[in-house]
Amino acid sequence: MNYLIGTDIGTSGTKSIVMSTEGKLISQDLQEYDLITPRPLWAEQWPDVWVDAAFRSIHNAMKKANINPSDVKGICVSSLYGGSGIPVDAEIKPLRPCLIWMDRRAQSQEEWVKKNIDAERLYTITHNGTDPYYGYLKILWIKDNEPEIWKKTKLFLTPNSYCIYKMTGEIAIDYTSAGNIGGIFDIEKRCWSDEMLNAMNIPKSMMPNRLVESSDIVGTLTEKAAKELGLTVGTPVCAGGIDCVVATLGLGVFEPGSYAAAIGTSMCAALVHDKPIASKGLIEMPYVKDARKLSYSFGGGATAGALIKWFRNNFAELEMQEEKQNGKNAYDLLNDEAEKLSPGSDGIVILPYFMGERSPIWDTNAKGVVFGLSLTHTKAHVYRAFLEAVAYNLRQTMESTGTDLGDSILLAGGVTKSKLWKQIFADVTGYSVICPKEDVEANLGDVILAGVGTCQFTYKDIINWQVLDDKITPNPENHELYNRYYAIYQSLYKNLKSDMVALTNINQMTIK
Repeated sequence: MNYLIGTDIGTSGTKSIVMSTEGKLISQDLQEYDLITPRPLWAEQWPDVWVDAAFRSIHNAMKKANINPSDVKGICVSSLYGGSGIPVDAEIKPLRPCLIWMDRRAQSQEEWVKKNIDAERLYTITHNGTDPYYGYLKILWIKDNEPEIWKKTKLFLTPNSYCIYKMTGEIAIDYTSAGNIGGIFDIEKRCWSDEMLNAMNIPKSMMPNRLVESSDIVGTLTEKAAKELGLTVGTPVCAGGIDCVVATLGLGVFEPGSYAAAIGTSMCAALVHDKPIASKGLIEMPYVKDARKLSYSFGGGATAGALIKWFRNNFAELEMQEEKQNGKNAYDLLNDEAEKLSPGSDGIVILPYFMGERSPIWDTNAKGVVFGLSLTHTKAHVYRAFLEAVAYNLRQTMESTGTDLGDSILLAGGVTKSKLWKQIFADVTGYSVICPKEDVEANLGDVILAGVGTCQFTYKDIINWQVLDDKITPNPENHELYNRYYAIYQSLYKNLKSDMVALTNINQMTIK
């Protein structure tokens, strides 16, 4: 039997799976790590943390699988959106931590672009706008603030590209990752935009010149890498792409028209399409399948699962102690109590803007808000309100597409482990929710790309690989109640927006 490996480098951990070419999950391994957050709204990571985790997870997954290394026919690596990318020198050594998608420091660079580059022209070329989320603005931040790093920078590499380089010695960037950098990628021509690079004074030589499809083989394992991974020299390694996009492929989205949301540390809710869509508030990049033809337009919260983890870590000490003593997951304990409560958490509405916000509001100054607290509320009320806040965020993102999305949506990620949260998503949005049975979406997408790239199968051969759970339908009464809470969710931000700006200004003065 032949096998494939799918590795996904995430924001808080890297997971690898070994799967047969017939679609059977053989083994998996997760390696976790923390972000570097030196200042408010800053988020970065040293790339070798990612590489070490990727190598360990593959090695451990292979050990658990107990298979012949020569039977592994391919590997594919996806990764979080690396924002700026990793600045490396002429010897491909990292010069500083990578400014990841969550980082919001490039505000002055955004203002410079708004003043000096025609916004309509920028959108016409890239189908993307200006916000500190985008990698091209993070690149400009390094250029403006770290001239010594800038002088030494040979290339900017995405996390998966850098990891693949460490495996193969070859450098390439997939179309999806290139497009997600934003303002310097020509979405129509599927290449770097000379016009925008020149306008921003970013040398084209700093961008990898080899652009490839996500299923393309970038190179093969070197002797050193093969030994560390427990694999065979010469094993092909495919390009992969941005994790949320690869996860959408893992959900079985092979053709345009489907709407899918991946709830991880952040939320990425997207429509795969082959024709332009009305909204300019979304982020667009080539899709991981048929990258020259299909596009992936997404929006969603900068924080989603990160909010729930933050709540657990800071307010669920008793539940975490019980998890250690009795084995029941702390999240399950929180869910048990939250499930007893009414929709709307008895009058609490939360704005989930704990790291600013990207689409659809695009506001670096946006702040988290807990609204409606009283002495009658408990920890369970607040926890449920956080679950509902992420669902409100998804609804707002869905509405911003301006497109008919049918009557159901695909939902993947950590949310699939919570029956309560899935029902909340259905009730808030009014759409039926369909989830995969196994939580391996990005990894499964990697396996699919590796299999297609190494000619183990075609997309048609594996169309039924993803096994979906039963459809969860919205409760009409709950949906009607959530409509009223959702209206408050929307008005809260509008009413507090100016105060959020004022608070940012005070905080900046304090930091200085």
